Amino acid sequence: MRALGRVAWAWLLLVQLAGASHVVYESLLELEAATEAVPPSIIDPLLRTGYHFRPRKNWINGISQFFMIISTAPLYYKGWYHLFYQYNPKGAVWGNIVWGHSVSRDLINWVALKPAIEPSIASDKYGCWSGSATMMPDGTPAIMYTGVNRPDVNYQVQNVANPRNASDPLLRDWDKPAHNPIIVPRGGINATQFRDPTTAWRAGGQWRLLIGSATAAHGVAYVYRSRDFRRWTRVPRPLHSAATGMWECPDFYPVEAAGRRHGLDTSAAAVSGSGGSGRRRAVKYVLKNSLDLRRYDYYTVGTYDRKAEKYVPDDPAGDERHLRYDYGNFYASKTFYDPAKRRRILWGWANESDTSADDVAKGWAGIQAIPRTVWLDPSGKQLMQWPIEEVEALRGKSVTLKDRVIKPGQHVEVTGLQTVQADVEVSFEVSSLAAAEPLDPELAGDAQRLCGAMGAAVEGGVGPFGLWVLASGDRRERTAVFFRVFRPARGGDKKPVVLMCSDPTKSSLNPNLYQPTFAGFVDTDISNGKISLRSLIDRSVVESFGAGGKTCILSRVYPSLAVGKNARLYVFNGGKADVKVSRLTAWDMKKPLMNGA
Repeated sequence: MRALGRVAWAWLLLVQLAGASHVVYESLLELEAATEAVPPSIIDPLLRTGYHFRPRKNWINGISQFFMIISTAPLYYKGWYHLFYQYNPKGAVWGNIVWGHSVSRDLINWVALKPAIEPSIASDKYGCWSGSATMMPDGTPAIMYTGVNRPDVNYQVQNVANPRNASDPLLRDWDKPAHNPIIVPRGGINATQFRDPTTAWRAGGQWRLLIGSATAAHGVAYVYRSRDFRRWTRVPRPLHSAATGMWECPDFYPVEAAGRRHGLDTSAAAVSGSGGSGRRRAVKYVLKNSLDLRRYDYYTVGTYDRKAEKYVPDDPAGDERHLRYDYGNFYASKTFYDPAKRRRILWGWANESDTSADDVAKGWAGIQAIPRTVWLDPSGKQLMQWPIEEVEALRGKSVTLKDRVIKPGQHVEVTGLQTVQADVEVSFEVSSLAAAEPLDPELAGDAQRLCGAMGAAVEGGVGPFGLWVLASGDRRERTAVFFRVFRPARGGDKKPVVLMCSDPTKSSLNPNLYQPTFAGFVDTDISNGKISLRSLIDRSVVESFGAGGKTCILSRVYPSLAVGKNARLYVFNGGKADVKVSRLTAWDMKKPLMNGA
């Protein structure tokens, strides 16, 4: 680490230890009064996450809706990772939003700086909402963000901010040029649904970016172009549109079609480039949108015609089938290209599943999912996701099970370490698929309904089998993460159908919690009986990855019994066929530096 880096890191550590990240003010009086009814177990500090990103106190988010926590403009600059996020410095509820700012050397240990962007000019006087960062040709970043300049109708415009001192690797100060706003809603655009500019990309001498919007019942990604990053013009037709309702937080980026894990820089790969050998790379594009009506993110994979400014999904029904980054509590995500390791990294927000009064009583609300590396599956049909490798540095004591057969109706406890804050990787092998149940044709396209009808407590043929995490000793509290295998519906695919579920319905004895089952189908061939699962457990978060990252589910849970040293971990089999744990390794996870908390 260079001298400047050592000095900066030492200074940041002193800030952390002093607890000087933010000033906290009183919250809303009506919610404070409601906190008297909050169960003591909800505000137990043992439920506060240990290694998932969060601010020291209060509420973070990145767009215009209530109770969201979103990274607005992640970037890498001069050896430092930066995460900007919408933050309320005055309480644990929506309001008073500024751009919080934290920095890290490794994406795991974080230090909070002062807010980067606050309302200060006419075009953001009533709100500094979400946006993105773009690296300019000289290597410095520029931030594009949505500002609100009228309080009565949330009139939305787009602004730019630039670092005051580009030589500062921590980017502590930002200036807003006098020519803001740089994009305003004209030509019949609904000014109350016009937000969240993407990272810009450059090709043919012009910059381009997308802004999320809606027209009637259609979500829309408008394209704007500029030669100087100052004067922007809307392309007559949107890049893409679909009958999904408002599109928030759009994201648009290239991936290598060959299925390699290497990421591509958005601006550098706007046109299929050449590798070192001079051969042109095959590039696909991903368009992700956050659905305002349904509260989840979905994406499609397709081709981008730069001349026509048009994106076409490979799957004509992709906008209806809704591939998702995560089938659980995950919204308003954002990716960025990490040039240090040539990878694309995904951040996503996981809100709380308790009440607003609970959050005020706790004094905090919202976390980030563990950052994930994303790449295109070799099939070209979907993305793969996996926790960044840096997470493994937090692993501590471990235990391993090998070749353990779990009989029907049996469960086996994993002992020898604390599991309230853990990383678990397990490989399963089903002895026979003959007992697999037929898939109900009416539920064949709806994993959520299927899991709700056939949850962890419902005996099946092959499955449910998987993990009980954050379980109490008497198992009255437990969160189940599991697979269930079905015979395919007639006329469908010949391979068995694999359902992955996260079932928190028994996760807590606390009342007034949102405890839905989350589920997604896993596009894998389990004909050989083998499948893997990884779960990151962090006190009130269970973040799981099925089949090497083909299907991901994050759940928020709030145990009252299974907290601290009382949390247990089990492998279970609720089906009629034997299931072998070929190998299970569990590590307890250390707590990193986390914004002074």
